[in-house]
Amino acid sequence: VQLQASGGGMVQAGGSLKLSCNVSGRTFNNNAISWFRQAPGKEREFVASISRSGSNSYYTDSVKGRFTISRDNAKNMVYLQMDSLKPEDTAIYYCAASTSYLYTSRLAYPYWGRGTQVTVSS
Repeated sequence: VQLQASGGGMVQAGGSLKLSCNVSGRTFNNNAISWFRQAPGKEREFVASISRSGSNSYYTDSVKGRFTISRDNAKNMVYLQMDSLKPEDTAIYYCAASTSYLYTSRLAYPYWGRGTQVTVSS
């Protein structure tokens, strides 16, 4: 499984961005996909995940109500819609694949894509 994140950029606080994750490989439908982020000097942290079918999702508390994860299995794409962005959302965002959307530890994710930078100014 190969993943590639895109869609990052610079935005003012309160603004929106939509990240995309292109997942290649014939096993796309067999993988739960998650978004993680890593701010300078901090550990990589879980942000959101979505199940194989797309019917279940899970969010870390700090983004609930602001971020929405979705997937289009026909296009092998996963998205992260980020609204009401805050300066503390500034980080490099990564998409990753695993066997369950319930995993929040980065250690449970064997497949990672290159990240995309999100910068939120105050």
